[in-house]
Amino acid sequence: MDAESFKRMFLPCHAKLYGVAYRLLENASDAEDVLQEAYLKLWSKREELTVISNPEAFAVTMVKNMCFDLLRSGQYLSDRQSLPLTEEVQRVGLSSDGWETKEDARVVKALIARLPLQQRLVITLRDVKGCSYEEVERLTGLNSVNVRVLLSRARKKIREEFTKWNNYESR
Repeated sequence: MDAESFKRMFLPCHAKLYGVAYRLLENASDAEDVLQEAYLKLWSKREELTVISNPEAFAVTMVKNMCFDLLRSGQYLSDRQSLPLTEEVQRVGLSSDGWETKEDARVVKALIARLPLQQRLVITLRDVKGCSYEEVERLTGLNSVNVRVLLSRARKKIREEFTKWNNYESR
């Protein structure tokens, strides 16, 4: 496959690939890095790609898996997690003003970071980023039942841990 064929095959889906990477990583520069790495992988395997019937789906799956691999690396989340959790803090019934909210948001963020990977991804996509259930299913590759179960377990765990923390703090 020559460079022109490669460009015709993969560049039209660049916006979609970037969107997937950005939604999962929540960081523009990291999404760009993943895309660049994905294009390099695709280019190195360009001769094998001629047998793929749906190059866009192949590329989306590759980018999604690369993002999941990056998210699985423990250091990535602790270094990069900068989620605006105002809605999550308000959802669990906390005050919306001043220092307490910032501290509560920090605690909720830390609790989310300690969840198992799939729960962390599902709650981040659904509750923090505001994705629909269908979007969460599409981005994670999970079915609707799995998404709802993981989301329920993640919310319950955060609620329990936050209540423990809040009760400890009030003593």
